[in-house]
Amino acid sequence: MSGYFKKLIPPANWRVPVTILNGILVGLFLYILNISNAVSYLSDEPETCINCHVMNPQYATWNHSSHREAATCNDCHVPHNNVFNKYYFKAKDGLRHATAFTMRAEPPVIFIKEEGKKVVQQNCIRCHERLITDDQMVVLANDFHGSRTDRQCWTCHRETPHGRVNSLVAVPNAIIPQMDSPVPDWMKKLRDKKDKNK
Repeated sequence: MSGYFKKLIPPANWRVPVTILNGILVGLFLYILNISNAVSYLSDEPETCINCHVMNPQYATWNHSSHREAATCNDCHVPHNNVFNKYYFKAKDGLRHATAFTMRAEPPVIFIKEEGKKVVQQNCIRCHERLITDDQMVVLANDFHGSRTDRQCWTCHRETPHGRVNSLVAVPNAIIPQMDSPVPDWMKKLRDKKDKNK
């Protein structure tokens, strides 16, 4: 064994407590990965976005839009120029969201950040490039080409795809998939037993 690895091994009288502590830390890490559905964030499934209930209005309004048939959340909200940039952006944005939601620091109304606006604009152009470069469309307005390329798409298409109001009021009959509860069964039984004893 090299000298470096020998330094990592605790003295004999500390081996059992260090092993127990490492086991607890690994167990907590695995439990947090499980309870947060961390693996689901590697996918492009829209249901991943409602792991946090505060995103329910965004999911519901998207689910009632025309974009539902053609685009998922990640099609619009993450870069597609290369796979590394896509997952870097997802990780960075996801950690910011997770921190805000865990600390209960999310704003009452969720607005997209400046960096996210740039990504969404690039993705609008990526999917709808023919519409904004087709010169036959010029007949619709005098300076239509400038209107198509100099402004953000949602200047005109404000209600695409989330509606004007990002709340469930905008879609009162929305059906949102129920996610599995992260609370372990043994805790639910304790809670139910405690409620019966009241």
